[in-house]
Amino acid sequence: MARLHEILIEYWPHLLLVISIAASAIASVHAAMTKRDVRAAIAWVGVIIFSPIFGALLYLVAGINRIRKERVSARRAHTLYNQAEIDKVMVHDVVAVSGPQFASLKILGDHISDFKVLGGNQIKMLNGGDETYPAMLVGIRQAQRSIVLQSYIFDHDTVGQELAQALIEAYKRGVQVRVLIDAIGSKYSHPPITALLRNAGVPTALFMQPVIGLRLVYTNLRSHRKLLVIDGLHGFTGGMNIRQGFVTAIAKEAVTHDTHFQVSGPIVFQLMTNFAHDWQFTTNEKLSDEEWYAPSTTEFSDTGVALRCVPSGPDATLASTHSMLLGALAVAQKHVRIQSPYLLPDMALIAALATTARRGVIVDVVVPGANNLKLVNAAMMAQIDQLIMTGCRVWRASGTFDHSKLFTVDGGWSYIGSSNIDPRSLRLNFELDLEVYDRGIAQEIEAKVDAIIAQADRITLESVNQAPFWVRLRNKTVWLASPYL
Repeated sequence: MARLHEILIEYWPHLLLVISIAASAIASVHAAMTKRDVRAAIAWVGVIIFSPIFGALLYLVAGINRIRKERVSARRAHTLYNQAEIDKVMVHDVVAVSGPQFASLKILGDHISDFKVLGGNQIKMLNGGDETYPAMLVGIRQAQRSIVLQSYIFDHDTVGQELAQALIEAYKRGVQVRVLIDAIGSKYSHPPITALLRNAGVPTALFMQPVIGLRLVYTNLRSHRKLLVIDGLHGFTGGMNIRQGFVTAIAKEAVTHDTHFQVSGPIVFQLMTNFAHDWQFTTNEKLSDEEWYAPSTTEFSDTGVALRCVPSGPDATLASTHSMLLGALAVAQKHVRIQSPYLLPDMALIAALATTARRGVIVDVVVPGANNLKLVNAAMMAQIDQLIMTGCRVWRASGTFDHSKLFTVDGGWSYIGSSNIDPRSLRLNFELDLEVYDRGIAQEIEAKVDAIIAQADRITLESVNQAPFWVRLRNKTVWLASPYL
């Protein structure tokens, strides 16, 4: 043992060099063989080679995808339904409810998502926390069999406590309840809301909770999904987290704006299937009993809105939303409206937006005037000229921060949900969005976006170039890190 100690002391620089070379070689080979994006592969190999040992450790923690690979599939829960009812509401032709240009977009969605476009749904747009939280509370308090709730952020504040208490009361009266919160999102407030729920016995789990020894600290991939399903019949989804800053009576003039959606009909089956998939991944508990879904005797209306869930994430559904957005831009004929709080499209999306504008399609893009993430805003401004110079109209909204994520094409198709148009949402986060083939909802969203544009300032190349040099340099520097913001 003493001799070994002497050898280690004498030769530790050589051993360190050997370990460094071996670790870098193994990590570099793994990155080159597993990364789908050549830019990501090059970046990781560069970090690994030029930061001996540290680079390999960083890649081990933040670069390896340890997430499940299987797709969110509707097939495993289909037996809970009367298949004849599902077949009755399955939409094979969307032209009548949206427009002829969207027939090919539906075919694209059929290949991207395991879920089918289902009719017979009802959908209602909710403006901010003032409309969303009261509607959610009503649903929770009226629940008879089951409630599932998933959110990225669930703050322990006035709004969070009221929702948590409603969930606790439902659990105490015999309703089955499951709550899933992202492990990082749960830390936005202290103490976390999980303690309140768990102390009352409500089954609550954290998505990708860092546990040394069982799961390496892995903060790069998060669940950004937001949904609430009640009795398998009623659902809520969109982009809103649970926090009091969205409520006017509490936040006053600093209120954050957002848009959420309330749905009912067979689309709720798809929402519940998504939750069950994430819950099983997190806890190993299968939620396959009829109490979690609409009763098998449920009869769906053959009239209503055509909807489809599109889950995406760094697993088998990688780039699903990215592909849907590219497809939507390709079929656009008249007018595209986009509202995103964090607009950092990659080169493929920038090229698609540019091509769409150059074809004569009006492309309106709305970004916040006041952004809650200063670094993201700086990165946005660093590349915004790439959209403007190709003909897209970019607008800076007035007023307080708006967290809405809205995308409509030609007054007939909409894409709504949790995804931002940035690398994190499109490649790193687990997201959940809805395709909406309906003129009524598309025109309602268009009116909302147009009202914002009417009060917005248009960003021009002149205004971008008039910024001081140090501001433009700062923005470009931050932009270099945009894939990780």
